[in-house]
Amino acid sequence: MRTQSAPRAAGTLRPVEILIIGSGGREHALALALAADPAVTALHVAPGNAGTAEVATNHDVAATDPAAVTALAQRLGVDLVVVGPEAPLVAGVADAVRSAGIDCFGPSAEAAALEGSKAFAKQVMAEAGVPTAMAHVCTTVDEVALALDQFGAPYVVKDDGLAGGKGVVVTEDRAAALAHAGACLARPDGAVVVEEFLDGPEVSLFAITDGTTAVPLVPAQDFKRAGDGDAGPNTGGMGAYAPLPWAPPGLVDEVMARVVQPTVEAMRHRGTPFAGLLYAGLAVTRRGLRVVEFNARFGDPETQVVLALLRTPLAGVLRAAARGTLGLLPPLEWHPGSAVTVVLAAPGYPEAPVTGGVLTGVPAAADAETGWDAAWVVHAGTARHDGDLVATGGRVLCATARAADLEGARERAYDLLEGIGLAGGHHRRDIGLAAAQGRISVP
Repeated sequence: MRTQSAPRAAGTLRPVEILIIGSGGREHALALALAADPAVTALHVAPGNAGTAEVATNHDVAATDPAAVTALAQRLGVDLVVVGPEAPLVAGVADAVRSAGIDCFGPSAEAAALEGSKAFAKQVMAEAGVPTAMAHVCTTVDEVALALDQFGAPYVVKDDGLAGGKGVVVTEDRAAALAHAGACLARPDGAVVVEEFLDGPEVSLFAITDGTTAVPLVPAQDFKRAGDGDAGPNTGGMGAYAPLPWAPPGLVDEVMARVVQPTVEAMRHRGTPFAGLLYAGLAVTRRGLRVVEFNARFGDPETQVVLALLRTPLAGVLRAAARGTLGLLPPLEWHPGSAVTVVLAAPGYPEAPVTGGVLTGVPAAADAETGWDAAWVVHAGTARHDGDLVATGGRVLCATARAADLEGARERAYDLLEGIGLAGGHHRRDIGLAAAQGRISVP
């Protein structure tokens, strides 16, 4: 891709060749950030999408196959593997890569259980004294019914296992809550977590950790519901913005002290250190900070806005986390201003997305805006077929923008999205709107 031609900035170690695992918007955002790092001399993505193909070399390898990923990393001779999605982590891809002597950014399968099992995450939080919602782990519909009646409406029911961000139902309808629980329990070894409802705005905070040291990124807020005003079903995420103009002073410090560091220490004491990206989904409630969930990887679409604001070159930070030397790095540096990303979804998403539609008006990477006040496309579910750019997933792409303030970033992102066509595609029009208008209040 590029050779080392500039002095190394804080956070880089030496010229590095990198393989990213995954095919979504998160992986394209990571690829864009790493492609801009002068220390990165070669960049590969497996399997990737049409966007990653513009800044890296794609490889047709199954992301959840530890042996295939390891063989690819060895054949390419990369210095670092960065695992994007949760499924490869739970499948043990990071373990296999590390066993082959290659640095890997991503937790072991045992540590990734923080996301792979909500019941396990609750157990770790209890051990670490991390504030979270009261909950019951249920394995029968009768147990679910009792838990629902204990907590009352709104009812919160979560699939214990991985569900691509769509395993949570929050509803006033008890029958709908029971129906979701029943569907989850019908699967082999099915279990659900029934929780008390948490009031207050939600926050996504990412922390990069090497298993001992943890470094926070800027907080973001994502939008899970499909429709404006948080209407409709849960999705994998319809947009995000960062930072949070309404966040209480000291929020990041409090999360690191009460949530992230105790969790990292608890995992280390268990003999399963968590090294990678610990994602804390939080609610700022009347009773204080509460953890909604943990994820074991960069969130999507929050990664798009968080990395848009990161000034420190990314490669050296990820490699230091993989090598256990994160504590030796200087503090991360951030651009001023705000970033917004808005997801364009396929027709029928999230219930029954219709793929194969042709996209028009999508600027190529070479034609993307540059500079601070800019907008660009992050690909998620896209591919090239007979010269056309087509939708291959439920979430198709993200219009991402950066500006001096939140309103400016919103305007740039939506202006970019208005020029992109996908028959039947849909997007939310209120990403970051309440925050820009000063309408978010902390209980």
